[in-house]
Amino acid sequence: MTQLISLEVCANSVTSALAAQEGGAVRAELCENLKEGGTTPSYGQILMARNLLHIKLNVLIRPRGGDFLYSDLEFQIMLADIRYCVEAGCDGVVIGMLNADGTIDKERCLEMVRLAKQWGLSVTFHRAFDMCADQFQALEDIIEMGCDRILTSGGKSTAMEGATVLNRLVEQAAGRISIMPGSGVSEANVADLVHFTGVTEVHSSARGHVYSKMQYKNNHILMSTAPGDEYSIDITDANRVRELIRLANS
Repeated sequence: MTQLISLEVCANSVTSALAAQEGGAVRAELCENLKEGGTTPSYGQILMARNLLHIKLNVLIRPRGGDFLYSDLEFQIMLADIRYCVEAGCDGVVIGMLNADGTIDKERCLEMVRLAKQWGLSVTFHRAFDMCADQFQALEDIIEMGCDRILTSGGKSTAMEGATVLNRLVEQAAGRISIMPGSGVSEANVADLVHFTGVTEVHSSARGHVYSKMQYKNNHILMSTAPGDEYSIDITDANRVRELIRLANS
């Protein structure tokens, strides 16, 4: 019997996580600030998501955008966030730390993995993996630490661009860890990506634009330094989730 391909949704809010659940995703990776690559969501988001979801809930542990070289203070913040995820009843955490030379920060990552595993949480190593100097050595390091999966685009901007590397990673992993493609995974490419790489799970935000219901709009101001529409937000679309799952398994 062919193994079904499962979808993890990168949910930028509780609203998106609920849409992921409605659409049939097996797991939500809850985060905020996707324009910065994702950061740890608020305690309120985590608590409400846990209260409302019956699918698996993993939480991104990343205190800021930018690189993955963290100070001692940032590391302590990450440990505190993992402890809160334990208390909140989350199913897993999503972590990643690097050394300045592009290798995995094995010592501090292992401390996070042990903390999570001690309380029965799964651990995903996130796309810090894509910033490593040697991804094939990094794969062995992450397996040795005891992580359950790696979220990766194969070291490229999108998973489709990194498909050849993803295929090699799947072969090298040989079932010891799950390789989960993410970044740019859409209805247009998910079937080809699955068939070419041999993965068994994929990761997508499956978002659509939702426009503001504000009647008055001040169009002469930006609320951030990055240009954008102040009167629309991106939220996971349950219909897109369903279609991605269908196509991944076609």
